Amino acid sequence: MTDRYARYERLSFDRPGPKVLRITMRSPLKMGAMDATMHREVSEIWRDVDADDSVNVIIFTGDGKTFSAGGDLKHERKVCDDYALRMRAMKESRDLVTNMLDCRKPIVTAARGWAVGAGLATVLLADVSIVAKDAKFSDGHLKIGVAAGDHAAIIWPILCGMAKAKYYLLTAETFTGEEAERMNLVSLALPDEEVEARAVEIANRLAKGAPAAQRWTKMMLNHWIKQAQPIFDASLAFEFTGFAGPEGIEGIDAFLEKRSPNFDPDCPF
Repeated sequence: MTDRYARYERLSFDRPGPKVLRITMRSPLKMGAMDATMHREVSEIWRDVDADDSVNVIIFTGDGKTFSAGGDLKHERKVCDDYALRMRAMKESRDLVTNMLDCRKPIVTAARGWAVGAGLATVLLADVSIVAKDAKFSDGHLKIGVAAGDHAAIIWPILCGMAKAKYYLLTAETFTGEEAERMNLVSLALPDEEVEARAVEIANRLAKGAPAAQRWTKMMLNHWIKQAQPIFDASLAFEFTGFAGPEGIEGIDAFLEKRSPNFDPDCPF
């Protein structure tokens, strides 16, 4: 492994095939939730792999039976009160999206268990998204009283259409991987035990292809998404304005209160 990856604390790296780099999120928090360090690293890693000539394809996955249940609410509560922290988090949220879109190499995600918020963003922004049929997804922003910023405005209407986007973003309703495939949010939904192997198989197949042709094709297709850049930037501004407002503060406080010893540890909501 090259030195470019030595600085990462929450991401681990291995190579399941020639020219294939697998990145695994290893969170110290329950259900793969992103602490501040992981959130920053997930926003930055795409520039490093893009510059790595030994990599043609990336697999991005979670540790064990879950992907990532989104941001750490305790940290997000600090974001509500601290302007500098809020601006840093907003920049990282923007970088996560734009760096994934600008990464020239095909990205394959393998998602099992819960994927929420920034975790769900990495699933849906991938070029090929492989998920478990029984995986559970939710955008989640409206449940904590902030606008659906993050990745949602730039990609959901393109993938699943405006009617489904409005329904699931406004209600923050949970849905399964099988339902996500049915409404074209993801590429494939498979039995849980097949997800990782299929991601490796697809990544190795892509790695044997013509890298320049793949990168140019990805670049051209991503222009459809990038046309929504002004909408995306506005959604981020509204989201992080909401963190400083009464609805965001009260919403996060309510969820932190729910996460008592009696709260179900298997559900991020």
